[in-house]
Amino acid sequence: MLEPLRQGLPPVDPTAVSGSASCALPARFDAVRGARSFTRSTLTQWGLDERFDDVALVVSELVTNALRHALPDDARGPASEPEPAVRLHLMRWSTRLVCAVRDPSEDRPGGAFSPERAEENCDLESGRGLFLVDAYSDSWGWHPLAGRLTGKVVWALFLLHD
Repeated sequence: MLEPLRQGLPPVDPTAVSGSASCALPARFDAVRGARSFTRSTLTQWGLDERFDDVALVVSELVTNALRHALPDDARGPASEPEPAVRLHLMRWSTRLVCAVRDPSEDRPGGAFSPERAEENCDLESGRGLFLVDAYSDSWGWHPLAGRLTGKVVWALFLLHD
């Protein structure tokens, strides 16, 4: 079920993007609420209200994972950094929507929660979020960042139907 690990985003024509939005998220767990609110207002602007429940669930899981597993313990709190550690990006094409969460960790999503051990780990609280991402999105994956940015992007794709 978790095969998409270390998979890049399927090819898309960057010139065909019909909308994109991004927000910085503070390194606090209440940022999940802000990510859901940002997602609701963005999807409403794009006329995609009917997709909110599924997309918001996936956004919540990806942001929670970034905050819980990708930040050092001392990075969570009221202090803000010049460059936010976690960012949410929403991108819309005519036939697909992508939500992507950037974080500073180079570790693969899921950590010790491996697909090979999914059966024995299905009752663990940690790792269930990726099963929800897999179940509610049409595909998902992650890729490391290159250049000046370090860390990774974990993304989920939703197909849009007319």
